[in-house]
Amino acid sequence: MKQLFIFFLLFIISSSQAQYSSASFLDWIDDEHYLERRVDKNNDKVLAKVNAKTGAAEMPYKHISPGSKIMAALPEGFWISYNSPHSKDYELVIISKDNNLYLFEVASKKMRQLTSNTETEKNVTFSPDNKHIAFTRLGNLYTINLESGQETKLTTDGSDLVYNGWASWVYYEEILGRSSNYKAFWWSPDSKQIAYLRFDDSPVPIFSIYRSAGVHGELEQMHYPKVGDPNPLVSLGICNLATSKTTWVDTDKELDQYIAWPFWTKDSKQLLFQQMPRDQNKIELLLANPKDGSTKKVYEESRATWVSFFEDIHMLEDNSGFILRSYKNDWYNLYHYDFNGTLKTRITDVKWRINTIKKVDEKKKVVYFSGTGAVNTDLHFFSVNLDGSNFKQLTKGTGMHEALLSPNNSYFVENYSNINTAPSRVLYDNKGNKIRSIKKQETPEFSPKRHHKMELFRVKSSDGKFDLPVIWTLPKNFDKNKKYPVVFSIYGGPDAGGIDDSWRGWRGNNLTRMGIIVVSVAHRGSGKFGKAGLDYMHRNLGKWEMEDYFAVVNWLRKQSFVDADRMGITGSSYGGYLSAMALTYGAQYFTHGIANLSVMDWQLYDNVYTERYMDTYEQNPNGYDQASVLSHVEQYTGKLLITHGLMDDNVHVQNSIQLIDKLQDAGKEFEMMFYPNERHGWGGPKGTHARKLKESFWSRSFFTTE
Repeated sequence: MKQLFIFFLLFIISSSQAQYSSASFLDWIDDEHYLERRVDKNNDKVLAKVNAKTGAAEMPYKHISPGSKIMAALPEGFWISYNSPHSKDYELVIISKDNNLYLFEVASKKMRQLTSNTETEKNVTFSPDNKHIAFTRLGNLYTINLESGQETKLTTDGSDLVYNGWASWVYYEEILGRSSNYKAFWWSPDSKQIAYLRFDDSPVPIFSIYRSAGVHGELEQMHYPKVGDPNPLVSLGICNLATSKTTWVDTDKELDQYIAWPFWTKDSKQLLFQQMPRDQNKIELLLANPKDGSTKKVYEESRATWVSFFEDIHMLEDNSGFILRSYKNDWYNLYHYDFNGTLKTRITDVKWRINTIKKVDEKKKVVYFSGTGAVNTDLHFFSVNLDGSNFKQLTKGTGMHEALLSPNNSYFVENYSNINTAPSRVLYDNKGNKIRSIKKQETPEFSPKRHHKMELFRVKSSDGKFDLPVIWTLPKNFDKNKKYPVVFSIYGGPDAGGIDDSWRGWRGNNLTRMGIIVVSVAHRGSGKFGKAGLDYMHRNLGKWEMEDYFAVVNWLRKQSFVDADRMGITGSSYGGYLSAMALTYGAQYFTHGIANLSVMDWQLYDNVYTERYMDTYEQNPNGYDQASVLSHVEQYTGKLLITHGLMDDNVHVQNSIQLIDKLQDAGKEFEMMFYPNERHGWGGPKGTHARKLKESFWSRSFFTTE
């Protein structure tokens, strides 16, 4: 819903360039009509309401978006931001001004102040019935009755160490995800209860980050559990709004485990939640009774390597159970379970990746989902009956097929492209029958003098088990009789994907414009090869990514136009780690690299992420030592640029400093650049500086004779 609000907001209040971009299909109006941009007989750009079945268009069509309506009604001095909370019908909007909350009623144009304090209310969220909002403030969970204006403090023990409904850092970063914005509370569908996580960070060690501003500087302290460190204490509570009392869910307080990702049943009578031991090799789904906190296990999954939380469980409206997207057979497939833990249907049985459940039509008992299909660099749209019958691939052709269903699932609009074909928009019915083309962007005729050719191909891994997807971008005026440097541009983290068959244009980038071949590779642990490929990374971070990159380097060396003495690599975060590994562990293959904001030793990173893949250092000392860049410094012979933000609160600059210390003691030459007051990535003037620095590094390294 928030995404839709952002779309309408940008559509109305941005410049005319945003209103009239190259896309013509804008959105569905209802199940039978969509909104389109057209040019009328006077060559003016107008909106059209198009009948999906007949193609008949009402033009010009006067469309007043919610964003436009709200902006027009707001009193002077108030404005809405891209993330302003709003009711489902957009008739109520919460506006933050001068650190207080205001309720704006759009129809009546009434503005009412809800809070009056100096502290910030965070993650303001409407109840499903739009009668309340909930938020956190200073570690406590609150609600406000929007009719009476009554504020209720649901918890009282919030402090610098205890947070109710607000995530501890490691949960935010590694379990709930950055998109949560630390939000750790969930309304029940009937708006009468709120489930929330309570965190106690007192066992978690403090890591200090130095801010250099001012005369004396200052320390910023955060509770950050590194490998082997204690985790925050976590409890799951369910608060009844009628009594403001919390019932604590029955979980084993003595067990070192993670608790997260609750989902309410549609009747609000039970809460499905997940718990996982610290080893992260087993996950349980349990049903909690909000009245007494008792639990019942309904599902369990384990694996010798690791398992992951289920972030997209679909709870069925009729309370008959849920749909699970699980890796249990080495590939993501869909399973229908009831709340007794009985498998009702194995909905799909495919040997490729199912990415997302797009929609479930419970009346017709049809599940719509996206997945790669048989080619792991594709994306397609599928439907299947809830009982597993009538499986259909609704999109055809190699490439990426993004689908947007109409509100009642009668039609979908496909956004299609591949690496050689510019995007097009096509309307289909829900059986996959083409109705009409909406917009087709012409693919420009390739010109070697003006364009940078992109090609997708595959290279066999050195053990012969995987065909690794590779995309390279060639400089314009490419000449096979010349010698070109190469730069691998990578991220490379577990299950990170990174390669797909989509249109990127032929404009190239800063590196190809310098005369460099740019290469991207999906290694065996990228998720392109299912869980069997990912499992290679267990207790072995850095090893198999490197081995697969080495295989591509060996293939490149056989190309007459590749200069093996100018073999570069660059990346950030996990990609920075792999870049540093390439210049040390992989010094026989890579000659130059840039490592940005990188992990250099996995003992220095957070415990949830690292132990998921590596176990603890005590359990896997050889694996940690092998995976550490610091262990391979003596092999370093090339040229490495290290960059890092000095206030990085995710991958601490401690990582780069420890590598620099090792390099200096070993008498190795390298370059480095630190960015004061910057965190895990940055823009602005320092972002411009970093970009120019990196371009200079490649220019000096590859094209300047010393």
